Amino acid sequence: MSDLLQTVAAQDNPNIPPIRPGDLVSVHLRIKEGNSERVQEFRGTVIRERGGGNDANFTVRRVASNGIGIERTFLKRSPRIEKVVVHRSSHVRRANLYFLRDRTGKSARLKQKITI
Repeated sequence: MSDLLQTVAAQDNPNIPPIRPGDLVSVHLRIKEGNSERVQEFRGTVIRERGGGNDANFTVRRVASNGIGIERTFLKRSPRIEKVVVHRSSHVRRANLYFLRDRTGKSARLKQKITI
């Protein structure tokens, strides 16, 4: 049975580095509009990361200019993801950062992880 699952499994996207909840990332996604394609950037904080083979995904949250939070979930093995850039990592003690949904201003900030 596991051989069958491995034949159906999609390949890992080499453009996605290891990411963790609390990372500030830019996800560059290919968008198709009519006959043309363009690359759209979605920059925000990773609030969730889920494993699970083909269903592995991560959720990125950003706050729009009018103060409304926008969350978007990306499949890790999607060929539509052009690249993911990790800008900074934060020190967090949770796997799912859902508490950020209720916070605004200074209380929504995460402490930056300092690597030496």
